[in-house]
Amino acid sequence: MIGFFDPTYLLVILGLIICGAASAYVNRTFSKYNQVRSEKGVTGTQAAQFILQQAGIRDVSVQPISGDLTDNYNAQTKVLSLSSSTAESTSVAAIGVAAHECGHAIQDARHYVPLKLRAALVPAANIGSTLSFPLILIGVFMGMNQTLINVGIVLFSLALLFQIVTLPVEFNASLRAIKILSDGQLLNTEEVPLVKKVLFAAAMTYVAGALATFLQLLRLLILFGGNRRGD
Repeated sequence: MIGFFDPTYLLVILGLIICGAASAYVNRTFSKYNQVRSEKGVTGTQAAQFILQQAGIRDVSVQPISGDLTDNYNAQTKVLSLSSSTAESTSVAAIGVAAHECGHAIQDARHYVPLKLRAALVPAANIGSTLSFPLILIGVFMGMNQTLINVGIVLFSLALLFQIVTLPVEFNASLRAIKILSDGQLLNTEEVPLVKKVLFAAAMTYVAGALATFLQLLRLLILFGGNRRGD
């Protein structure tokens, strides 16, 4: 029987704690190294434009967007967007974030397979995130209809699959960023380790998100995975 105070809620709470801790960690790390100005004095926008030019990428534009840490690269529109805290900042943190997003643009240009796979999974992951819980609830209200519940669980697992595929994409973009910045043209050798800390903290948010989703999936399996009709 599933009660309001079902102990499996602890898995959801644990996931929320993990995500909260990761978010606090990246915000604290970025804020710390956003105060460290780079010796060469280039902005995040200038760094992104330089990296794209050096990589021979001519079809990607760099534009500012509002918000903090909302930086992203859109492979469909070929637009690299840098948040206000990155675009005009000359900090090592901003340059690191800009280089990371350039890493995604380079992945796209080099046809990096995990990036293509992640893009292909977006529609399925969106459908899974939207329909999984409604189907599970309908299944419960229909007298524990195992077929609907199982379909809901499978759809929810697509969201986890998307997050798992995202991990190598993000880690690889950071590795590309570190390699680019290590040549000394944008940062000196003392500043690169600081960027590594920023990018590691950012990567942990993706790890935390995947872990939290896994814990939610585990909860669904514990609650409904053993149900069978026809007692």
